[in-house]
Amino acid sequence: MKANVGSTERTLRIVAGIIIIAIGIYYSSWWGVIGLVPLFTGLFRFCPLYTILGMNTCKR
Repeated sequence: MKANVGSTERTLRIVAGIIIIAIGIYYSSWWGVIGLVPLFTGLFRFCPLYTILGMNTCKR
């Protein structure tokens, strides 16, 4: 997996993921599981959808 998520976007994805998970826990909803997607794409700096679309926000 080649990194295709830039540093600013990475930070936003991690924060958004944590917020979505926290809201899901607060409301006891399974929708919080959706927060794992931005969290993991931010942590691993890889977004499979970007690969399919040929996008890259990483400045390397």
